[in-house]
Amino acid sequence: MNTANLQLEGLLMAIVGLNQMLVAKGVVSTEEIDKSLALSEQTVLGDDRVAEDLSPANRDAIAFPIRLLRLANTKRDGASAHSFAELARMVGETKGPDNDQL
Repeated sequence: MNTANLQLEGLLMAIVGLNQMLVAKGVVSTEEIDKSLALSEQTVLGDDRVAEDLSPANRDAIAFPIRLLRLANTKRDGASAHSFAELARMVGETKGPDNDQL
């Protein structure tokens, strides 16, 4: 596996931990985090370069980190933390078909 992918995996899981800490301390709510991440996803997917020049797979790749963080934010079931692999699998299972797959 590419070293950069492993670094991104670690970074994403660090952000998951920070988000959970901020919620636990009452700094922000899960709803506020989700709203912010949803706006980020809309912004990145609405970029002209992304919408016009990239394949659906590449658009999914750009949105993947945001989708993973959104899932981690909503999948907080008690003390059990989801691993990166579990979250990545859930991202794949929850994404809908692209416009060219309908």
